[in-house]
Amino acid sequence: MSCAGQAPPAPGADDADAGCSGGESFALRVLGNDMQPEFNEGEIIIIEPDGALKDGSFVLARHADGWIFRQLLARGDGWVLHALNPARTDLRDLPLADLSAVHGVIIQKAVPGRRRLSKFYT
Repeated sequence: MSCAGQAPPAPGADDADAGCSGGESFALRVLGNDMQPEFNEGEIIIIEPDGALKDGSFVLARHADGWIFRQLLARGDGWVLHALNPARTDLRDLPLADLSAVHGVIIQKAVPGRRRLSKFYT
């Protein structure tokens, strides 16, 4: 990933060469319907890498070989990543061994071209 408006770092470059802080907020576009009805495909989410994690937060996490956008929920004495869409019965809660897989908290969503539909989550 790179900071908004900047090219990704050159192959082999470290984070210091990336030209931005590791704690700098960034935006991503929602793909798919896993997080409906709260988040729809095409909406923009703003991620705060150093955001405070709490039960119910929407987060960006590392999963398998990629990234996943889910709701963080406390279950018993652990945590799970939960997809919101009740129609997607194929999506199970993903247990987390610890919170190290979580790399950011969604702090805002925006609907392109519809400023009034922006929503904040902090």
